[in-house]
Amino acid sequence: MFSFSWIIQYWQVIVTGMVITMGLAISGAFAGIAIGILCNRICLRENRVIVAAVKGFVEFVRNTPFLVQLFFIFFGLPALGVKLTPLQSAFLATSLNVGAYSAEIIRAGLSVTPRGQFEAALSLGMSRSDAFWYIALLPSFQRTWPALSSQLVLVMLGSAVVSQVSVDDLSSAANFIQSRNFRAFETYFFLTAVYMILSIIYRYLLACLGRRIFPRGSAL
Repeated sequence: MFSFSWIIQYWQVIVTGMVITMGLAISGAFAGIAIGILCNRICLRENRVIVAAVKGFVEFVRNTPFLVQLFFIFFGLPALGVKLTPLQSAFLATSLNVGAYSAEIIRAGLSVTPRGQFEAALSLGMSRSDAFWYIALLPSFQRTWPALSSQLVLVMLGSAVVSQVSVDDLSSAANFIQSRNFRAFETYFFLTAVYMILSIIYRYLLACLGRRIFPRGSAL
């Protein structure tokens, strides 16, 4: 018979896993979006070498598995003398992954902004940084926030693989519990339900944040 009465005795492990999973998702989202903005800002420069390097980074991350990126950071970087803890490696991998995808999403939004608006702002005395932020970037965020939110949720779900480098996230908690009670079906059924609830809550919070930052009918 299936039973879920055992869940209560592992509540500390489960809560710790949830906190690490959501903490990694939220911190990685902030850092990743900052990376995405920086990538687009750099691509406005005329230095072709730097622009090519940024585009190469974006394509590399978007066309390789997240698990491979995580392994490269955790197992590969020590060969270069860079040693990171499992949690630091997971944060860096998550941030770079979000950064590459958000850079492409934001770029799609920026491409809709007429070039003439940017040039008009410069002619009115605005600095390139202010023109980029107010004339191009903020409207781009407003247009692409739903797509960006969906990508952040996908990254949160994909972060389940960080348990492969000994991060005590939610999937690691489930593996620990299953190894103790040998109830694989109940354990992973419960894990699936928790991830689904977390993703719904995360998506709802992102939607609320979007409505807060970009009120309907606001003119940017």
